[in-house]
Amino acid sequence: MRDALGAVQSVLVLGGGSDIAAATCELLVGERCRTVVLAGRSPEKLTPVADRLRSAGATDVDVVAFDAAAPDTHRTVVDEVFDQHGDIDVVLVAFGVLGDQAMFDDDPAAAAEAATTNYVGAVSSGLAVAERLRRQGHGTLVVMSSVAGERARADNFVYGSTKAGLDAFAQGLGDALAGSGASVMVVRPGFVRTAMTEHMDDGPMATTAEAVAADIVAGLKRGAHTVWSPAKLRPVFAVLRHLPRPIWRRVAATRS
Repeated sequence: MRDALGAVQSVLVLGGGSDIAAATCELLVGERCRTVVLAGRSPEKLTPVADRLRSAGATDVDVVAFDAAAPDTHRTVVDEVFDQHGDIDVVLVAFGVLGDQAMFDDDPAAAAEAATTNYVGAVSSGLAVAERLRRQGHGTLVVMSSVAGERARADNFVYGSTKAGLDAFAQGLGDALAGSGASVMVVRPGFVRTAMTEHMDDGPMATTAEAVAADIVAGLKRGAHTVWSPAKLRPVFAVLRHLPRPIWRRVAATRS
């Protein structure tokens, strides 16, 4: 349960290796969050992040195994974390793979694996989390979407389509939780400089994991249902979303 001043006391990260998630947790710990659970496919790789959060002031940092591509295990993992810690204020769904469109064109099975991780995994884990938040009567599920889902570009349409599906799922789930005390906050970052994008040139309005984390924490404080990061992307995509397709193709090609 959040403290008397509204500060988050506990957070579970599904995809604990995410640069954005780590930066978000560090900010929350700096604002009195004391319990952090990092869940990822390779728990041993999460040790540096866990140590960093302990150094920042977290008193209870746990690392657990979680495979986004194994949806049949998600309810068990989520239930075990909630049962052990009793109460979770924020759950951050931060896993995902970017992949490469040319590779997906040559290997449809790889495209399907990416879709399983980015969308199917988020659906199964998101529903499991929503049930526990509903039962405890409070808490926020934070879902990392992307502006790539607002309108898919030809050079990354598999990734964009998974984010479009994820965004729609998360918005609908938030509506389904209305009145329960639990909520969903969808985060739509643009191009973020992280380990996942280090091989790529900066996209328009490029930002950092730390800047996105600050926007996430600010969104949690004001009870937002959708966060654009940076905020100026919102009016830009309000226009881009409605461009005629021939014009969109030309615009998207210049951004690739």
